[in-house]
Amino acid sequence: MAFRIQDIDDSQAPLLDHLIELRTRLMRSIMALAVAFGICLYFAGDILSFLLHPLAMAGQQKLVYTKLYGQFFVELKVALFAAFFLSFPFIANQIWAFVAPGLYAKEKKAFLPFLWATPILFTAGGALAYFVVMPTAFRWMLGFQGSHGGVQIEALPNSEDYLGLVMQFILAFGVSFLLPILLLLLNRAGMVTRAQLSGGRRYVIVAITALSAVITPPDVVSQLMLAIPLLFLFEGALLVMLFTERKAAKEAANLPVVSEQQG
Repeated sequence: MAFRIQDIDDSQAPLLDHLIELRTRLMRSIMALAVAFGICLYFAGDILSFLLHPLAMAGQQKLVYTKLYGQFFVELKVALFAAFFLSFPFIANQIWAFVAPGLYAKEKKAFLPFLWATPILFTAGGALAYFVVMPTAFRWMLGFQGSHGGVQIEALPNSEDYLGLVMQFILAFGVSFLLPILLLLLNRAGMVTRAQLSGGRRYVIVAITALSAVITPPDVVSQLMLAIPLLFLFEGALLVMLFTERKAAKEAANLPVVSEQQG
């Protein structure tokens, strides 16, 4: 019995080591986020000006806030939003440093392209939202101003509501652009195949359309501007899977030949 208890005590040591390392990684990530938040809070006005640019491009030159402390909290949210993006590379590095030791060399090599592609695709989605979708959508929304029945209707956007809308646009497009990463990981794990995805293309189109309608503001313009790129990304993921399958089949076909030559 004493031997078994000793075995249990010994088996707890690696777990405690992992928990200590996890705590260290989390503390470093929180500290990085805090430092980034302090920097971004100092430049909150400049960051807010950057986020207001799509609205200015749409022709709106005025924002209001209805609470005395409203703009203060807007700048806090802007600083936290920017701090997350500023500290994300360091946080991602901490996550990778914690996970990598448990992976084989082949698994690390297979996972690294996805790690590099994630921020690139997220940035591409956010850039599309910022430079194209938001100015177009805001211009369409502001087009409802005018006189109706002798009453002048004028848009007076709230700064808090506008910031929430901008964050919704950037996050929705950034996260949605990670669709190829998700599909390729599922394919690499053997959970889905290219044939299954290709055969269910009509269902994927419906799902993408529904997703675009849910995570974007309720206007057709922004929904289409999200759904169309997602369809191209879906087809691109299928193309990558096709090349991967052909490469794997070619390597499998050459393997017996190499074995015979060695024999």
